[in-house]
Amino acid sequence: MDPVAWSGKRGWDVILFRPEHKTLRSPVKSSRERRVDSTQPESDPTASAATRDIADVAAVEVITTTAVHLMSAAAVKVGLADDPDTQRDLDEARKLITALAGLVTAGAPEVSDMHARSLRDGLRSLQLAFREASAIPDPIGQGPGEKWTGPVT
Repeated sequence: MDPVAWSGKRGWDVILFRPEHKTLRSPVKSSRERRVDSTQPESDPTASAATRDIADVAAVEVITTTAVHLMSAAAVKVGLADDPDTQRDLDEARKLITALAGLVTAGAPEVSDMHARSLRDGLRSLQLAFREASAIPDPIGQGPGEKWTGPVT
């Protein structure tokens, strides 16, 4: 068992290492260290079709995909998903929106205007939804991400 493991909703857990139950071995080498050609198809055709080498992914795609993941998570936490009563968590939403604002602001010059405009629109919508969902709205200019985007009204 890995000493640090993902445990679902609770996040990362540290599992105590008990040497009497394990044998020490060297860590598994990466595919580069083993000189494995990642362009060759794997034995499972569905797995090879679903995976891509990170070197083949354009930076614009990584930036926009990350922004979309942050947007989706923030939308759920703001309460814009299926079950807002159980999924709403404005503290988490604030963190996600602030991270998204930083990424969009920093990444906008690197991506095309079309991509940046869409990301800014989505961010603004989330910021406004957060303000509506808050029992006590933040003052203008002090909401999540407004440090990076400026005031949202």
